[in-house]
Amino acid sequence: MICFSLFVAILGAQEKPHIIQRPITWNERRADLSLAYLQERHGIANPSLEIVPQIVVVHWTEILSVEKTIKTFNPVILPGRANLKKLSVLNVSTQFVIGRDGRIFQLLPETRFARHTIGLNYCAIGIENIGSSKYPLTEAQMDANVALISYLQHKYPIAYVIGHSEYQAFRGSSWWKETDQHYFTHKNDPDAAFMHELRRKLNLPELIKL
Repeated sequence: MICFSLFVAILGAQEKPHIIQRPITWNERRADLSLAYLQERHGIANPSLEIVPQIVVVHWTEILSVEKTIKTFNPVILPGRANLKKLSVLNVSTQFVIGRDGRIFQLLPETRFARHTIGLNYCAIGIENIGSSKYPLTEAQMDANVALISYLQHKYPIAYVIGHSEYQAFRGSSWWKETDQHYFTHKNDPDAAFMHELRRKLNLPELIKL
């Protein structure tokens, strides 16, 4: 006979979507730069490379290829992008990439630090979707985001699901950790309609200024 607590745990479990492992380079240099980023940019003393995910940030890539996207994130040192590089040479990255056909690729462990959203990296999982303003995200990508985020919500204390374009709503709140008050960029990814529908499917309220 299954005990009641085990029955509840099984009943409440969220099915894990199919995830293809495509790890990017993680070595001592990337670890050191990541720790330095957490300390210098986020102002966290005694930082750890393991984060407690509390926010999911949904992005689009502007690069219309999974392979090219992974290739872009793979180097440890950021190529170009002087406005970002002057504050840290650590390359941008993400935990997940979702192809236009809905396939989910994992580049880093869910709780591993990644540089993808100013002020929030210390507590945020990044999901990059192959697409752009010219190539809106697909229904398959919507379904994949819903499945992946639902799974993450059952594993971690996720408080917010936001689009990259919405991250500045956290400026001035206790969530925001960036030592340079002038360091932020304006983003438009993904579009508002996608985020509205994504949150509706996840039964989450719309994001408001904190």
